[in-house]
Amino acid sequence: MNLTTCLLSIAAFILLPVFISMLMEALRTPPQTPERLYWSRNISIQYVDINNISIRYIKTGQGPNLVLLHTLRTQLDIFEKVIPELAKDFTLYALDYPGHGFSDIPKTDYVPELFVNTVEGFLDELNIENATLAGVSIGGSISLLLAARHSERIKNVIAINPYDYGKGRGIERGNFVAWLIFTLARIPVLGETVMRFRNPLLEKLILQGGVTDNSALTTNFLKQVWDAGVRKGHYRSFINLIRNAYRWEQARTKYGQIKLPVLLVYGDKDWSHEQERTRNLEDIPGAKLEMVSNGGHFLSLDQPGEVIKLIKQYAHI
Repeated sequence: MNLTTCLLSIAAFILLPVFISMLMEALRTPPQTPERLYWSRNISIQYVDINNISIRYIKTGQGPNLVLLHTLRTQLDIFEKVIPELAKDFTLYALDYPGHGFSDIPKTDYVPELFVNTVEGFLDELNIENATLAGVSIGGSISLLLAARHSERIKNVIAINPYDYGKGRGIERGNFVAWLIFTLARIPVLGETVMRFRNPLLEKLILQGGVTDNSALTTNFLKQVWDAGVRKGHYRSFINLIRNAYRWEQARTKYGQIKLPVLLVYGDKDWSHEQERTRNLEDIPGAKLEMVSNGGHFLSLDQPGEVIKLIKQYAHI
């Protein structure tokens, strides 16, 4: 084999997977945008324009205002097990972030400011006042960062497994599949190629790294998250989020400015390490800490009863 043939063979070996992945992506069937929630036929899906981005959200229940904020890569449906019960005591809101669920997928950088500004705009647009923010993962971090802005619309924060450690690589601690996929995703070209090869089985394995019991991931939840993830442009926005994930740890330097009451909630099997949890407790003035036994990262799926109990207790219900 001469040098030219050898180089052509190497080029084909490198480029063929890229081409195949691009073809697979082009041939994907776009999902239908759901008109109703699969877990509740009585709650209407609504949309609101926030900073020129169409945001999907729900509002249900009656009582004090409670805003639920989901994790990275998931959507408001991650609260399917807790919303029906919490809606008995709260006027409850939940939304999909930009690039998540069935909200718009803007071509932008998916940095913390995008998410914090969106939630802040959501509170303003819907005139939500005196609210408890309860968020999981980046939802917890968003809540804390909004509190650091001294938003007058927030009365307290429940930050559940906030995602602000490990240079944004916390999800890689879930299991080997998560480590492999998210490590590769950070490499230019290779990351895009790997993401275009995504499939429901791999996604399910990754999500299993966030729960202590695999049965916590319901079939309908997995399908809905998968459908949202094959929308046009979604994989690029998610890669951008992954490559900017280190900024969540950088943003936590603002925690010392928080003056609102804060409850930190961690599952004992969460991706965070003990010293990372202690650091938040020490850095957030007056913060309190609750640990949930046998709880993983997706705590609203893993231990919904404990999440309901803690939210009700801390919001003085």
